[in-house]
Amino acid sequence: MKKLVLAAALTAAASTAYAGSLADPVIEAPVIVEEATGSSSGILIPLILLAVVAAAVASD
Repeated sequence: MKKLVLAAALTAAASTAYAGSLADPVIEAPVIVEEATGSSSGILIPLILLAVVAAAVASD
């Protein structure tokens, strides 16, 4: 009788270990958001600032 109870307990413990699915988990790819910038946007503001300073110096 003890062997039957022990076998039932081991069977119950083993069945809970495999309760999940054997299929591969589905992992979603991370979303990467990049801002669209033009190649001239980094140089445009300093050029405008330089033109304003040059105009202010020329008007003196």
